[in-house]
Amino acid sequence: MTASDSIDILSGLSPIADRYDGIICDVWGVLHNGVIGYAAASEALATFRKTTGRPVVLLTNAPRPAALVADILDGFGVSREAYDSIVTSGDVAREAIEEKIDVPAFFIGPERDLPLFSDLSPNLVDEAEADLILCTGLFDDDVETPDDYRDRLQVLASRGATMICANPDIVVERGDRLIYCAGALAQLYAELGGPTIMVGKPYKPVYDAALARISGHAGKALAFDRLLAIGDALATDVRGGWGQGMDVLLVTAGIHAADFGPVETPDPEKIAKRLAIEGLAAVAAVPRLRW
Repeated sequence: MTASDSIDILSGLSPIADRYDGIICDVWGVLHNGVIGYAAASEALATFRKTTGRPVVLLTNAPRPAALVADILDGFGVSREAYDSIVTSGDVAREAIEEKIDVPAFFIGPERDLPLFSDLSPNLVDEAEADLILCTGLFDDDVETPDDYRDRLQVLASRGATMICANPDIVVERGDRLIYCAGALAQLYAELGGPTIMVGKPYKPVYDAALARISGHAGKALAFDRLLAIGDALATDVRGGWGQGMDVLLVTAGIHAADFGPVETPDPEKIAKRLAIEGLAAVAAVPRLRW
């Protein structure tokens, strides 16, 4: 794709639904924006499952157990008919945490993420004693930025403490604004020379988990090149899905909405140019997910 190319802007999922054996779909930015749920997106996935008989797995960088994410989606009005199951970066991160379960660890993140460790019992300590950092986000993402953590991360990096980042997202929408996520802290930590383990999109382990899950729902082994990835974030959803060989349907009214022109009538040339700059590709784009 070159900067002069365009991209197809679809009215919804239905024009391409029959091409795929299943869908791996993002959550935040596609099904809700952190404040309101998108009923049309929920209905689109439910319709796909009903009309094709093919599975949908939600793949999210939420650093929480899948059961809690399902409860959150209930609160946003996302029907459980819209998906077969959920794979979270948090659940996959637990494997990395279990391997270092006895290492003194400092937790960085909001209290709402603590259920991730509920039955693991990591050796949580003060940062001065830590050789490991378990990062799920900022302590208070409403007001803090990564720069608020620079000094403490510099000290931890100088000691060689390893960070396990359970959410590679840099930012997500919360209503009409963007908030920083764990990925922003991990990015800063790596820049400071700290060893970092990233778990979630766009990295392969979480996609392998999603492929195994969706194959289980289908009752047969599925291949990435027969699946559709849906998401709004270029660095995670698009890079991850495309990198695993999936076609990607880009939802433009997500975190990059300001780059693509009017929300409901995005500019196909602007989208294509941005994808080319990032070295990525998408099979098509849709302003918001709908059938």
